[in-house]
Amino acid sequence: MAKIVTMPSTPNFIRSNFVLRRAVGSIASPYTGKVRTQEYDGVFWESTVSLPPMRRDVAKNWQSFLLELNGPVNHFKFADPDALTNLGTYNADDLKAKNRVNETSIELDFSATTQTITAPSNTTPFSNAVVGDFIVVTGSANPENNGTHKITTITNAYTVVVESESGGLVTEADKTGCKIQSNRKGATGLNLASSTNSATGTILKGDYLQITSSSTTGANPVQYVMVTQDATLNVISGADTYGVKIQPKLRTAITANHLIRFATPKGLFRLTSNDIDWDADNISNYGISFSCIEVV
Repeated sequence: MAKIVTMPSTPNFIRSNFVLRRAVGSIASPYTGKVRTQEYDGVFWESTVSLPPMRRDVAKNWQSFLLELNGPVNHFKFADPDALTNLGTYNADDLKAKNRVNETSIELDFSATTQTITAPSNTTPFSNAVVGDFIVVTGSANPENNGTHKITTITNAYTVVVESESGGLVTEADKTGCKIQSNRKGATGLNLASSTNSATGTILKGDYLQITSSSTTGANPVQYVMVTQDATLNVISGADTYGVKIQPKLRTAITANHLIRFATPKGLFRLTSNDIDWDADNISNYGISFSCIEVV
């Protein structure tokens, strides 16, 4: 079983390259030039970093860290070196996941004209939703109706107007067996709430979030995501709630009260190579660089 090795905190890197890798297949027609794409589950961060010149008394800490990683076997917590502090003003360490919509089997109508999703009038799937929440729909016969949608208007407890990640809904009536859920695998938007009623502030485009493994404070990261749109803020029963658009998509579903780290968020990474090397000159200035990839 892999162990987590603590990375030295100083010095910070002087150069970094941060990449999001996606598994997307594409095929182009040789006759029309039209391209069809297929997105797969594989999506993860990769980075190459370089440390400043160091004397041996400092370099030994990084040498020991890299050797303890045992190539790609063990893991370490790591973040974008140029974005260690978020831009938003949210003033607590963590947020909590809030699954305000969770219907596992329901009939739905979809309207391309009004961009509405409507359930039967004797149901209340959106009774706990707020404007700005993200919902994940599955079960439609049309791929445009499935996936992540942002609620822009709540007409009543069974009808919402949405902004679709697919670019727009397709008209479809009386589709049974659909699901409408929050914070599900594949979601590109999270529904969150402040960890306490006194916690408040903004979550801004470009901020990173750490998806943790549980609702326990200090739980290890399982995914590292970036906020791609300023979060929508509402207040419910004295607590700030947030609809947060993210990339990449959520790798696994998160349950209610699952913790999302805002303060100094990190992901879980491993080295990409079995080999470790460093350079040194005649006055014991050491140069160290390495590449790593997010654990999936």
